[in-house]
Amino acid sequence: MGQEYTSTRFVVSILPPVPLMFWFRIFLFFGLAAAIVMPAIARAADEPTPEPRSGFSRPAEIQEFIQGMAQRHGFDAETLAKLLATAKRNEATIRFSAPTPPGMTPSWSAYRARFIEPIRIRRGLEFWSDNLPALERAEKQFGVPAEVIAAIIGIETLYGRNTGDFRILDVLMTLAFEDTRRPTFYREELEAFLLWTRDTGLDPGEPRGSYAGAIGLPQFMPSSIRRWAIDFDSSGRIDLRASATDAIGSVASFLTGHGWQRGATAVWAAQLRPDAQLQTLTEGGIEPRFTLAQMAPLGVDSLDPIPADELLALIEFQNGPQPSMYRLAAKNFWVVTRYNRSRYYAMAVLEFAETLRLAREQKMPNGSASKLTTVAGKPPAMKTAGKTGTDKTANKKNTKPAAQRVALRPGKDRSTNNDRPDRTR
Repeated sequence: MGQEYTSTRFVVSILPPVPLMFWFRIFLFFGLAAAIVMPAIARAADEPTPEPRSGFSRPAEIQEFIQGMAQRHGFDAETLAKLLATAKRNEATIRFSAPTPPGMTPSWSAYRARFIEPIRIRRGLEFWSDNLPALERAEKQFGVPAEVIAAIIGIETLYGRNTGDFRILDVLMTLAFEDTRRPTFYREELEAFLLWTRDTGLDPGEPRGSYAGAIGLPQFMPSSIRRWAIDFDSSGRIDLRASATDAIGSVASFLTGHGWQRGATAVWAAQLRPDAQLQTLTEGGIEPRFTLAQMAPLGVDSLDPIPADELLALIEFQNGPQPSMYRLAAKNFWVVTRYNRSRYYAMAVLEFAETLRLAREQKMPNGSASKLTTVAGKPPAMKTAGKTGTDKTANKKNTKPAAQRVALRPGKDRSTNNDRPDRTR
């Protein structure tokens, strides 16, 4: 056993030759520090640990939201607070959701070109062929043409290839409590999201989607998932992220639920007199409220026959420095704007649907394109004749690309959602 050195004399003897006053000051410093720090540590031990804010600037409003969820839906407030504390403020969400800067004129031709292009058309035809039974069943059950369903899914996510990689919890918390433009809407969506994940057993931190909070192939908002999404493949659960069949049925369910009219025309080309009082009609918004007889005294007519009792809206599509395009839109056009509030989006859906239908017909032998789009007795859904008239985009020689000229000609089509920040589904 080694020798023990326990005497005070030995300890002192091995210290460096430093004046005793130095050691006195050291002991005094640590003693004072302990006297200051230890009471603070004791107080902290008696207080609850504050929840991390993760960059959110309205903790009182978040707490109010938590209490509301507890009262209305039976959530445990403490557990929900811990979940929401894991959310991170997403600057990209705020930036991408910002409205178009003032002074920028929309361009219909540029907007159209983003969606009606060769890759999307090819993918659309593949999607139609791969999912023909589900599309046929959706059209029969809901009355929404297959080409319209396929067009929406193609424009939204390129048939599931671009569903978004934003964590939905972060997106909805950011837009609900940091973006001041539509906080009520996004708090309702956050509420729906939490209910949806609880009801389905999903981890709320797992779902990913767009910067606006939309999910899956059809880019449904959480409230629309809860209200309109359906188990169209009878798998026992609704899966808009992986099941094309569920996505197809859910899009049709959404449109029908918002008033889609089976077999009805959606839009016609407008014929305008030089003295047409356009502002009077365009200020009426996109909801149909005028008959053609009411529009006629204001200088607006149609290139094709329209039922006398059909309610219409005159829609202007600005085209950058070029003349605006005007269309007469009926109920089914308005229904597509419930999917996305942009009139440009709705028109792109309809023209893409027309393009897909025509391309599919041309690829099929003997004109047997598809039973879905050649059923007798169903009127064209998109009467946008390419013949000349007094429409501001038609009174010049037709210089549109060939694909657009085809899409605008009269034919057998029966097809008929402001931009991303205003999406509603």
